[in-house]
Amino acid sequence: MIHEPIIKVGILSGSEISFRLNGIFSLNGNNLLQDGEYKIRVQDGQMLLKGKKQELQFRNFGILHPENQNCTFDLIDVTIGIQFHWERKEDQKFKGGLQFLIEDNKVTAINLIPLEDYLISVISSEMSATSSMELLKAHAVISRSWLMAQLEKGEKLKKSGAQFTPDTQTESERVKWYDREDHLNFDVCADDHCQRYQGITRAGTPIVEEAIDATRGLVLTYEDEICDARFSKSCGGVTEVFENVWEPIPHPYLPKIIDNDATPDNYNLDLTEESAAEAWIRNSPPAFCNTTDKHVLSQVLNDYDQETNDFYRWKVEYSQSELSNLLLSRTGIDFGEIIDLIPIERGASGRLIRLKIIGTKKTFIIGKELEIRKSLSTSHLYSSAFVVDREELKGNIPGKFILTGAGWGHGVGLCQIGAAVMGAKGYSFKEILLHYFKGASLEKKYN
Repeated sequence: MIHEPIIKVGILSGSEISFRLNGIFSLNGNNLLQDGEYKIRVQDGQMLLKGKKQELQFRNFGILHPENQNCTFDLIDVTIGIQFHWERKEDQKFKGGLQFLIEDNKVTAINLIPLEDYLISVISSEMSATSSMELLKAHAVISRSWLMAQLEKGEKLKKSGAQFTPDTQTESERVKWYDREDHLNFDVCADDHCQRYQGITRAGTPIVEEAIDATRGLVLTYEDEICDARFSKSCGGVTEVFENVWEPIPHPYLPKIIDNDATPDNYNLDLTEESAAEAWIRNSPPAFCNTTDKHVLSQVLNDYDQETNDFYRWKVEYSQSELSNLLLSRTGIDFGEIIDLIPIERGASGRLIRLKIIGTKKTFIIGKELEIRKSLSTSHLYSSAFVVDREELKGNIPGKFILTGAGWGHGVGLCQIGAAVMGAKGYSFKEILLHYFKGASLEKKYN
């Protein structure tokens, strides 16, 4: 057994950060800061902290420790949903310690929090307090597993010095993937890039706390290692495999999963084949995550998530000028007029891994799935599982492109909406977990 870890969560970064202390905190174990409002910024290579009655300057390391468990702090204007369609700012309240450090001549604010307290916020932010107990338990286990797997992975990478290159580019192709290794000075960020964490702003409820407590220290393991337990909003009916989204290492417990209790009839489910992917995406086959049940959806989709209701199958339309301007701004490449978007490689779920963009000035291939989603939207396209229709042709130049797609997110691991439906149907949290993580086991790591 190990001790419960303390997690470093990166919350926000800026030229100046405003915050409010609700109680007394000590700075680096010395100076006491009274409750009230403060600002912190970089000045002459050091950090300058100002309050109404105090002004302190210190080097690139400052930790505010609460004097007791009732002390909290507020961070002002935290951006949530970064680069997503519902991006916005809000003030957020946190328990635990507050660390400041300098990165790129900006101040970064980091919350130091015990893992189980962190999970209460994650589950309350990712899910709704109206969720079924079995869904909440399942999500507690995968969120804990993912985080502990990242901590272990970070330590292994430090010791081995091994690195994967997440960005490969030639004259004709760019392949890029994104993961939590982007963060060097803290364990995880607070946004959807890692796991959505909003302190105690989304206050934990008795049912969430009960689910966390009932699974305390419990993780998914495979061959004695903690599972890198990923999740997304909606797989679109079939889950994706790990190596098609992140580094090229197969994870046997994250295979292609049909998100149903039976295989849908009359479909070729080899979705790496273009004709099979097209038939799958253009239709609405039965799946756990194919639901319009508002009660079930409210368990997974918080208020801002419910601004999206076409997650299982969706359409996006672009005029020629919209698409050519979008691709120029998002990729930095002047394609000229866009002639076509050609699938080059699809993954197990039908998600595009490599997409060829043909323009009058340039032809170029992009991948992996998130790079494709970033390139084809001002925020993120719902997923890279889509097919393209060209309309209003003038010669070989379309006047309009229609993208018809499936699912919301990368599609690897647990499908949150599918799991919510399973919970509503009476599946236990163990059954939900073992549906999405094949061959995995449950193991208690600490009490």
